[in-house]
This record gives sequence, structure tokens and C-alpha cells, in this order.
Amino acid sequence: MKAVFGLITGLILSLILAAFAGENPIHILTILGKSAFGSPYDLGLTLFYTTSLIFTGLSVCIAFHAGLFNIGAEGQLNIGAFTMAATGILFPFLPPIIAPIVAILFGVAAAAAWGWIPGYLKAKRGSHEVIITMMMNFIASGIVSFFIVGKLKNPNSQNPETAEMASQFILKSVNSESPFNFSFYLAIILAVVIWIFLYRTIWGFELRATGQNEEASQVSGINTQLYKILSLTLAGAFAGLVGLNEVIAFSGKFRLGFSADFGFIGIAVALLARNNPLGILLTAFLFGALQKGSTDLDFETQKITKDFTKIIQAIIILSVAASVTLTNRDLKKFMQKIRGKMWNQQK
Repeated sequence: MKAVFGLITGLILSLILAAFAGENPIHILTILGKSAFGSPYDLGLTLFYTTSLIFTGLSVCIAFHAGLFNIGAEGQLNIGAFTMAATGILFPFLPPIIAPIVAILFGVAAAAAWGWIPGYLKAKRGSHEVIITMMMNFIASGIVSFFIVGKLKNPNSQNPETAEMASQFILKSVNSESPFNFSFYLAIILAVVIWIFLYRTIWGFELRATGQNEEASQVSGINTQLYKILSLTLAGAFAGLVGLNEVIAFSGKFRLGFSADFGFIGIAVALLARNNPLGILLTAFLFGALQKGSTDLDFETQKITKDFTKIIQAIIILSVAASVTLTNRDLKKFMQKIRGKMWNQQK
């Protein structure tokens, strides 16, 4: 209830800000809604963005539960997506039955390894995971850029992208009119699996205990170092699955800059859901709709651009965070005041 109240408050404040900028708030809301849900193609693209945000939201979420802040999802998803594309280019002889499976496994493994590195350094050397994962984002960008302009460059394009994968590696989309594909359903399943893992298994309990009180967990016999490494390794694997949505099931190649900051928006997705894997399904859909809806702001408005959605996202996050501090009594008093004013107006 508090989160819903914060969400509604954040939207209202955002629309008020749009009014101060000289735009009609109702017009802005209409543009966002029509662009995100106005046609099957628009909805498909919204769900396409949502899928990637579910993966990165889960990536950030599982690290949070272990008491770690994974800033490196952007680098992890780039490593995973690039490895999938490279597998499809370098191994064109693989049979169609196993080709996409091999590419997915290689990509997830590479992204998991990219997450394992800061996890190991945190657990064994005491390095700060925020600094390590942030720096590894730049390293990942440099690595993929090196190969894209080198041996794996697309010879038929001037864009910074790899050559296309062999056809047997590419899985067809569910809806040919949009990039929406089966990865969306996989993301939902994995969100449920992670919820069960965290809240219904002994391993999930020990991982959460590590994040809530490391010293007490160690006294209780929990291997906290293991869970720190495990959490960031899993975080990398989930971020790498963005490559499944983008490369395997859609474009068939790796394009530099394909991510619309999914790794960083995933932080907001997880925070807004309060690190609940099932809540991430809803918050990822909200941010996916904002991501798609913002594309028309440049064309339909005169005084604000698509960057305005970043302001909306920030205000929503702040509003939800602030609403958590409210007590149920405060919320009831506020709602009673609103009802009282509405009743007086009707009289």
C-alpha cells in the first residue's frame, strides 16, 4: 500500500513538473500511454524492454540480498551478449538443435565469470564491490569495442557491430511485428525461481543472513565468503541473459550501445521493488513502459524531450523511498483528509 501511494505521488509530482515546464500534464500522460500501449507493436516493444529490465533487476536484487551493491550489470550484460554473438560467428558448424543452447550457455558463463571476479575480490581481498564493478564496466566496454572494430566487425555495415551469427543460432520472435520474444516468459519463470530460492530454501536464507548480519552469520557457521562470491556470480549470469533477449532472439548480432542503460536502470527496478523478485516483474514493466513511452516525447512535445522520463523515474524512486518511512497511521490520516475535502466539495 505504501509503495503504491509513493508511486502515485511520484507520478503526480512528475506531471506537475511537466506543467511548470510549459506542457499539458494530461497531454504528457496521454503520449506516454499511447506510445507504450497504443498498438500491438508498441506493447511488444514495451515488453521487450521489460524483459531486459527483469534480468538486470534480478541481477541487482540477488546481490543486494547478500549485502552487496552490483553496479556492474551493464558490463556483465555486454560481456554476455557479445559472447553469444561471438559464439554464433566463430562456430557456424554447430547443428541447429544445440547451436542456440551452446551460445546461451557460453554467454551466461562469461557474464557469470565477469561477476565472479568482483565477488572473489570482495570476499578474499576485502575490495569494495562498487568500485570494482564500476571499473569493470569500462573494461567490458573496451574489450567488446576492440573485437567489434577488429576481427568480428560486420563487413556490410558502417555501424559498430559484429557480423551476423549463423542462422541456426537465431531463435524466431513470438511476434514478428516487434522484437518481443520468448525471453519474457523465461524472465518471469526465473523471477519465481529466485523468489523460491531466497525465501523457501536454506541456501537463500543463508545468503540473506549474510547480507543482514555478516558477523552473526559467521558465528552461526555460515560461509559468508562463499555467499558473497555466489551472489555476484549469479548477478553476472542474470545480467548476461539480456543477450538472450537482444542477440539470440532478436538482432542476431551484437551492436555496441544496444543497451539503453539497462544495467543501471535495473538498480532502480530492484530498489523500487524493495528487492522482491516478484515485485521486480511489476517495476520492470513500469520502467519498460516509460522507456518505450518516452520515444515519442521528442516528436509530440515542444518543451520537453525523452530525457524527461529519467526525471520521472528519479521522482518515483524518491517518492516510494519516502513513502516507506510513513506509518500506517500517517497514511490513514492523509486519506481521511482527502476524503473530507472531497466530501465538502460535493456538499
